[in-house]
Amino acid sequence: MFKILHWIVVSRSQVLMELLAGRWPQEFLVKLSQVSPDEMCDQIKDNQASMVVIDLSTVDLQKAYQFQRLLARQHPSVRVVYIQFPKLVDARFLMQAPTTAGVFYLDAGLTEISLGLSNILRGHRVIPIQLVNGVNDDFGLYEDTEPLTIREREVLQALLSGSTNLDIANQLFVSESTIKTHLYRVFRKIGVSSRGQAIAWAQTYLHDVVV
Repeated sequence: MFKILHWIVVSRSQVLMELLAGRWPQEFLVKLSQVSPDEMCDQIKDNQASMVVIDLSTVDLQKAYQFQRLLARQHPSVRVVYIQFPKLVDARFLMQAPTTAGVFYLDAGLTEISLGLSNILRGHRVIPIQLVNGVNDDFGLYEDTEPLTIREREVLQALLSGSTNLDIANQLFVSESTIKTHLYRVFRKIGVSSRGQAIAWAQTYLHDVVV
């Protein structure tokens, strides 16, 4: 007798969930549950899921990172799979946890994802070669620079709201000089020389959720 596995899909997209529900339960003998990104940390506490699929088109990268760390601490046997993985932003920090089992880019179709999941169920990790090598060859945004840290992303996101250095310092509970240091590093990493250029870059490349 086959055991029915339980997978959780973290996404705001009902359309995506309907597509997956029409395919994966029969293909992999699994029960699918959809969880909102806002509720994912609470829902996972008592859940016995064996895999969590995170839709990064509707989940903020920082929240996904925090959620994965929570899973690694509380449910280290649960495997994490990212779908709709962005190409225009370096999100390799999400793969630092040993729980990351698979990554599928935005342009990956359901057939490609299903083939990858079959390999994951056999104990393999399915990660694009560009990410394994640490280089995103399709866009090359970070070939010669370091990826942005979580805190640097927070500072850059705060710039988008029009916050001053002092405002950002108060929001993040650090000194204004610390914010200036973060901004200097951000400007160097993304190759800009002014706040206006940094804001323009962030508007194009900084992956964030629009609710």
